[in-house]
Amino acid sequence: MKTRMLRICLALSCSLLAGAALAAPLKVGIAAEPYPPFSIKQSSGQWSGFEVELVQRICQEIKERCQITEVAWDGIIPSLNSKKIDVIFNSMSITPEREKVIAFSKPYYYTDAEYVAPKGSKLTLTPEGLKGKVIGVQSSTVNADYIKKRYGQVASIKYYNTQDELNADMAAGRVDVMLLDALAASDFLKSKDGGALESKGMAPRDPIFGPGVGAGLRKSDVALKRKFDDAILKLRQDGSFNAIQKKYFKVDISVK
Repeated sequence: MKTRMLRICLALSCSLLAGAALAAPLKVGIAAEPYPPFSIKQSSGQWSGFEVELVQRICQEIKERCQITEVAWDGIIPSLNSKKIDVIFNSMSITPEREKVIAFSKPYYYTDAEYVAPKGSKLTLTPEGLKGKVIGVQSSTVNADYIKKRYGQVASIKYYNTQDELNADMAAGRVDVMLLDALAASDFLKSKDGGALESKGMAPRDPIFGPGVGAGLRKSDVALKRKFDDAILKLRQDGSFNAIQKKYFKVDISVK
């Protein structure tokens, strides 16, 4: 009888352990600061937005229970490699420099970079034209890499940890011009804080911007990368991606 009971207990223990392992969610890392319309934090604490909705659909496709997990943007890659999160899904551009330390899924969207400055300001976007100007840009982004490369020798560059901080300084007149993702710029220019600002044009396509935005994954997670690649491809083909992007954008942001 005791032997039978022991077997039952062992079976139950194994079952519970297996259940716990299966229940472990896939932690999807996003920066703690909202990045509308890609990631928006509701007053309830829940996250919404284009990337949140898209990754939730991907998680359904790959049959994983996913958990949005906030981390600091400048620590998001170390958080991935130290296994605090399992995936980065937060408008991270694919670049050769980042590919040295993490893997990327297939790109799921592309956006140009756009200059924004006060309405009516006369700016020429060449290095000579912005000589002596204060240019704002979010740090640890491809936009920052581009600004440093193009204007580092002639302009004063101010780096910001978050786009919100940069937007606030831009609205307050503490920088002359900023460079940010065009899709985020479109949303900001419609806001009250962006009302006195306007687009000054797109940055030219440059290899430094990479092929688009992809999900960041650990290099060792080969099977998970394959699942994300397959899901992104399927959502493009079955129209799911298009249906989601139409909720947030008037232009097509899919990767051609």
